Amino acid sequence: MKVYIELEEKDIQTKYSGTVLGLLKKLKINPQTVIVARGSELLTEADTVKNTDNIRILAVISGG
Repeated sequence: MKVYIELEEKDIQTKYSGTVLGLLKKLKINPQTVIVARGSELLTEADTVKNTDNIRILAVISGG
């Protein structure tokens, strides 16, 4: 699976099939600080991803 991590501005290759939450745990990323997308589809922590997916992990930005 190809994963783009916005916070680190890098692409990585990893082998993983399972939930989005499991992927974030594997990558040691706090799920409350990011949103995960596959193409134009936003994914929840319970959604499943496959080893053949291209995933983007994007930073959540809040302001006031």
